[in-house]
Amino acid sequence: SDWLNVDQSMIQGFADVTKDHQWIHVDVDRATKESPFGSIVAHGFLTLSLIPHLGGMVDATEPAYPGLKLAINYGLNRVRFPNPVTSGTNVRTRTKLVGVDKINDECFQVVGEVTIEIEGKEKPACVAEMVSRYYF
Repeated sequence: SDWLNVDQSMIQGFADVTKDHQWIHVDVDRATKESPFGSIVAHGFLTLSLIPHLGGMVDATEPAYPGLKLAINYGLNRVRFPNPVTSGTNVRTRTKLVGVDKINDECFQVVGEVTIEIEGKEKPACVAEMVSRYYF
């Protein structure tokens, strides 16, 4: 995917919506002084929630696959957050197809191993197996 900047306003917005205002996400001064990361960090679940956008699955005007009517998140397997996303960092996804199962004539279940990369870092922000259902 293209790079996406995870800035403080995105992190603050996620904190407001989820009611998770832990200081490592919202208190710039304290995070700079006390956090082992030296900065504000994005919520792990914010990072995880970017997968559909980064994977190009949420553009209603241009479906990811010809004839696709609907794509839904069905579940996640083996989610890990090896490296925090600090405020102002760029992230992108890389996805490896793990499997496809036909559910019925209109639905396929797709499993992909998704890695969320951090620009300039070797260790990824998130690795997860994403299970999606595609309806045609």
